[in-house]
Amino acid sequence: MKFAHTADCHVGGWREEEMKQLSLLSFQKMIDCCIQEHVAFLLISGDLFNTSIPQIDLIKEVTNQLRRLKEENIDVYIIPGSHDYSPSGKTMIDVLEKAGLCHNVFKLKDNKLEFTVDKTNVKITGVIGLAGGLEKAHYKVLDKTNLEAEKGFKIFMFHTLLNEFRPKELEKVEGESYTLLPKGFDYYAGGHPHFVMEKRIRKYGVITYPGPLMPNNFKEIEELKQGGFFIGDEKMNLRHIPIKIKEVIALQINADNKTPLEVEREIEEHIKNHDLHDKIVTLRVEGTLKTGKPSDINFLGLIESMQGAYCILKNTYSLTTQEFEEVRAETGSVEQIEEKIIQEHVGQIPLEQIKIPEEQLTRKMLTVLNKEKSEGERKADFEGRLIKEVVDELQLAEVFGNHVVEEN
Repeated sequence: MKFAHTADCHVGGWREEEMKQLSLLSFQKMIDCCIQEHVAFLLISGDLFNTSIPQIDLIKEVTNQLRRLKEENIDVYIIPGSHDYSPSGKTMIDVLEKAGLCHNVFKLKDNKLEFTVDKTNVKITGVIGLAGGLEKAHYKVLDKTNLEAEKGFKIFMFHTLLNEFRPKELEKVEGESYTLLPKGFDYYAGGHPHFVMEKRIRKYGVITYPGPLMPNNFKEIEELKQGGFFIGDEKMNLRHIPIKIKEVIALQINADNKTPLEVEREIEEHIKNHDLHDKIVTLRVEGTLKTGKPSDINFLGLIESMQGAYCILKNTYSLTTQEFEEVRAETGSVEQIEEKIIQEHVGQIPLEQIKIPEEQLTRKMLTVLNKEKSEGERKADFEGRLIKEVVDELQLAEVFGNHVVEEN
């Protein structure tokens, strides 16, 4: 018995149309490999799409690819991630499941998870991912007794950063301990952090992250250059299958103590020394110019000279001048940038009547304020529901009084 495990496909995540097409091609290539390898089933550990309501053309293509698996009798088991989950309940995962193209294995009833049993008798369950890491609330109330007592080959799917395994660049991003996971499963199919990992943990099993199916931002495409996924079997023989659609040429220019013209000349030299035809080109220029402004660099002309490149991505967030150095956020995932902003601003405003730790409060508020108006819901009812949830999350019922909360 063989199975495939992918996560963080983020279909539709790129703003650039060329890169958006590559995310679809990466998904198609992964499906091709699953069929060629005759896997019994595919696990998708969150963030199939980059948003809960993706564009119709993206839905059509993903649906077409999942239908190919169905025609080959390859089942798909999935959990919503922090991107494709919606607090309103509007998510394409539900639509795909009702169409018979996948199975959402997050089935929680009375604080107990139910198993979904594959045709191979493999038993699968898991917990969804939520924005701000709020899925930990599910783990804290989860009754693991039935999960750990169940016999047979078991797979647990999750979409959470585990603290014990996070790399240095994610050390300030809040995660959870692997001890929150139920013990005794054969395979733990992880998602959410974009790095590849395979660990065998005593009393647990094999805990994995397959990394993104395709890099989803400038920093990832610059550093990772490609994505991938796992194929494994019941003996836990795992292979990480790379998905490479286009070659990446990463150009990095240090502008410290240089003029705009000198930076231009250095970029031109790099362009001459590389074959850019049909390749993704990332151009990162950082540092402090000796004279002039970043706008004095003729980036438009430089980009026009890169004839034949598939797509050109430019990053000048860390390029500044001696006269004025602007504060800019580091590049990275949304979660990393949010975490950096939270850490930089924590403690700036006194919260006298709020009992919740400020960092935890901020993450809760990000989730609450991200909620959408339900179909058919009146604007006044939506606003009242939002106010009530804010008051509940801030534990301010005593401050505002029950009358205000109930009235809304």
